Amino acid sequence: MAFVVFIGLVFGGADQFLGSLHAAQAMGWWTISVSGLSAPWLLVPFAAGRLQRAPRRAIVAGLLVTLAALAGYFAMTLSPLEGVHFRWADLWGLIASNRLNEVGGFVAGPAFGWLGYRWRVCRSWVAAGAVACALCLEPVVVAAARRSAGRSDLVWGVEVLAGLATGAYFFVVNRGYRGAGLGPSGEGN
Repeated sequence: MAFVVFIGLVFGGADQFLGSLHAAQAMGWWTISVSGLSAPWLLVPFAAGRLQRAPRRAIVAGLLVTLAALAGYFAMTLSPLEGVHFRWADLWGLIASNRLNEVGGFVAGPAFGWLGYRWRVCRSWVAAGAVACALCLEPVVVAAARRSAGRSDLVWGVEVLAGLATGAYFFVVNRGYRGAGLGPSGEGN
């Protein structure tokens, strides 16, 4: 599980750092839109759960990688790399201002960890659909919630294309899995 925690810390820190690159004019304003995407935060616990050999471990891995990603995000937000001098009050304020993300992580992290496990053991269509829909439908959900101001249409277009490509990948892999007559353990039926 140490690897899962490490990946979460790196992902969260990298996401925050990417969002701050616009300030240095290093990469442009699109980095804010990429950093603001939610679907990648669901793919990480899915991948962590996919690596596990038991459902409980997948659920725990999904939660751990999500919590570690939040910790990495918060650490980078309050780091000298971001030009911040750490104060405990800033940490508590950051945690308080991200309650929606934290609560969402406590629910979605374990759920997507379990879905990753389900994809591993039986090529679950529900798992595949959840991942593809998270990518394809995020722009629609964000727009419906009226939180789309300042978001890049190009980034959303790329995200939707990634969702379609992911769905196509799952479809092709699942056809091969079913077509080979393999059961959940990888053995013939």
